[in-house]
Amino acid sequence: MRKPEFVYVTYIETTPEKLWEALTNSEFSKRYWFGTDVKSDWKVGSPFALVTNGTTTDVGEILEADPPRRLSYSFHHVTTEESRKERPSKVVFNIEQHGNFVKLTLTHEGFAEGSKLLDGISKGWPAILSSLKSMLESGTALAIPPSALGIEGLEEVYRS
Repeated sequence: MRKPEFVYVTYIETTPEKLWEALTNSEFSKRYWFGTDVKSDWKVGSPFALVTNGTTTDVGEILEADPPRRLSYSFHHVTTEESRKERPSKVVFNIEQHGNFVKLTLTHEGFAEGSKLLDGISKGWPAILSSLKSMLESGTALAIPPSALGIEGLEEVYRS
């Protein structure tokens, strides 16, 4: 039986270098990812964290970093006791240049059967990546309210 996973593909009018910077630089991530800082030095084996309003929401380790083509990290959601009990999953960004646009493929995998995190990230990643695409193409990220995602407990984390 296949393990549960989430795959999202989008095409963005940008360069691989600009997309890589947006994925790895907090000044960019705060604009499209609900004010979230991405924290790492992006070297294989280094720690990774997502920090929102001073609260660490997710942690992991850099598994692969091949700028500006591929980035992978382990991902462990840590805001609730239930999420801390789930095993870490894996996030992979594949970036492919095609003329004047980039194909971004996000794969989030390694979930246990019945994972509640899989449901949450299946609602969160499309909003995050849509906002990222908008920011890179127009200069303005989407102002998607966390309440629009329908993820239980999310609004408390993202309140400023």
